[in-house]
Parts: sequence; C-alpha cells; structure tokens
Amino acid sequence: MFKKLLSLIVLAGVSYANAQDSTSTPLSISGSVDAYYKYDFSKVPNIGTSFASDQNSVSLGMIDIALKKATGKASFVGEVSFGPRGQYQSVLNGDGAGSNAVNSFHIQNLYATYAFTDKFSMTAGYMGTFVGYEVISPVGNFQYSTSYLFTNGPFQNAGIKANYAVSSKVGVMVGMFNNTWNTYTADPTSGVSTFGAQLSLTPVEGWSAYINLLTGYDSGTIIDLTTAYQITDKFKLGLNVADWSAGMGADDEGYFGAALYPSVAITSGFGLGLRGEYFKTKKNGGAAVGAPGDESVTALTLSGNLKAGGLTFIPEFRMDSGSVDLFLKENGNATKSASQFSLAVVYAF
Repeated sequence: MFKKLLSLIVLAGVSYANAQDSTSTPLSISGSVDAYYKYDFSKVPNIGTSFASDQNSVSLGMIDIALKKATGKASFVGEVSFGPRGQYQSVLNGDGAGSNAVNSFHIQNLYATYAFTDKFSMTAGYMGTFVGYEVISPVGNFQYSTSYLFTNGPFQNAGIKANYAVSSKVGVMVGMFNNTWNTYTADPTSGVSTFGAQLSLTPVEGWSAYINLLTGYDSGTIIDLTTAYQITDKFKLGLNVADWSAGMGADDEGYFGAALYPSVAITSGFGLGLRGEYFKTKKNGGAAVGAPGDESVTALTLSGNLKAGGLTFIPEFRMDSGSVDLFLKENGNATKSASQFSLAVVYAF
C-alpha cells in the first residue's frame, strides 16, 4: 500500500512539474546601447545631473542586457550593464569587497517573483527603484539628460516586497529593503530596515499614478508622486513631485522638487518633449546634489525623439538657472546659469 501511495505521489509530482513546464515562456533577451555628444556653451562641464557629463566629446552611455523568463507562477529578471551610464555614474564604484574593488559591470536588476494568485505576488532581490519618473536606461526616458530629482533619488533597492491588485484600477505594494539605497548588501547592524510602500492608481484609461514611500533611519524618508496621462493620441503629460528628508538624526537636511513632462507626437516617427523642473534643497542641503543649503535651481530641457526602427536620435537643448551662482563661465568665474546642447543615439532591441 505504501509503495502504491509513494508511486501516486511521485506521479503527481511529475505531472505537476510537466504542467508547470508547459506554461514556461521562452527566455526573453532585450536591452539597449547608447552614445552621445554634448557641448556646454561655457566650454566646461557644468550641469551636475546624472549622465551626459563629458564636454565636447563623443562618449559612451552603456550597453544594457536584460534576461527574463517565466515558468508557471515563477519568473525572474536579470539585467546587467557595461559602461559609464550603468556603472560608476549610477552607483558608487566597487561593491565593498575591498578598498581597490572595481566593477567591470553593474547589476541593474536581479530578482525573482512568485505569483501566488492572479492578484498577489512576492518579489525578492535587487530591483530598480519604484520611486521617481525617470530611470537609468535611456529607453525609458524621453530626455537623454536626467533631472535633479533622478540624480538625488534612489536608483535601486534590495529587499523583498509584496504586490496586491485590489482591483483593475488600484494596486498596493509593501516591502522591506536594505538600510540604504543603491547597495547589494545591508549594513550588518542596521540590516533590512527600510520600509517601502506604493499605491498605484489607474483612474481612467491612459492615466496612471503612483504614490511612493521609502523610510528608514539610515536612508531617510522620501515621499514621491509619479503620474502620467495620455490626454490624446498625440499629447502626453507627466508629473513627478518628491520630498526627501535625510535620516540618521540629520537636522533639516534634504530637498524638495517638482518636474513637469509635456510631450507631443508630431508624426509617427518624431516627437517633441519638454521637461521643466524646480529643485530646492532644505536649510541644510547635506547629501543633496544640485544646490547648496536653502538654495534652488530651475531647469528647462527641450528634447526631440526621431525614431527609425529600434534607433532613436535625441537632439536636446538644456538651460539651468540657480538662485545663486552654481555654474562656471568660460573664464572660470561663477555664474547663475548654464546651457548645453547634446545629441544622443539610443538603440533598443
């Protein structure tokens, strides 16, 4: 009897495994490559946001490769990048494995997900952050240069999170993450001590909104609103508003910022987009990048997207203006404003 029961269990296990394998999706490979030329009209590198930082040079962005696969209710994503945009311009170089540790690549994403039901799933690993409007990969942005909000916000978070679809229009995510942003490993003393949450809304077709929270003693507290509305077939409007207060007992250290993203499709292969941003540090700017304590910067960026198959050309003109002298003139004197032109090529596959 026992042998018969064992045989039935084994047969059921094999049948279940075969059923799971029958729902397996092929391995998906996607990614991008990008390069750019930038010229600052002061003839020196000036605007200190992420990426597109080299002056008067044809320079590399990155090559990004993502692998995805699902088998039954389980799936994984692994994504690596090579080059400045995805490596040392995104996170601190090295992984803490020694004073001379240098990465030849950077892991953008490395996580696994299990969908317990159609509505409930859990994910664990190292994930691109859920905070903010812009992302590291240029494929996900209309502009090639990035906002001050992007530069100051998290890039990635390591941890575990649960997602629940309340309805077709409302979703909730909660998770626990490493004590600081953008690191594969937590401080042993603090551990997985940052709490994260997201409320996602799709009120009507074409409109999505995300209210995001990350808070912890080491990482501080960031509250973020990201929303985009495809108003017509040709016109889209996006908005990002964020407030960050530093942790570890810092006094009035952090920033507030808002960025508006209108874009219009002129033809099926060409579009224009504007990013208007206001960024202000709190009384004690501290770790915030872009302006000293209690000062601000306003930035206007006009970008074109000219598409040909998987290739996108992005000509871009940007003007930044500070409440105080934040930039340099050609002669080295300080000035309140800076402007630059760039031309980027991005190929997505």
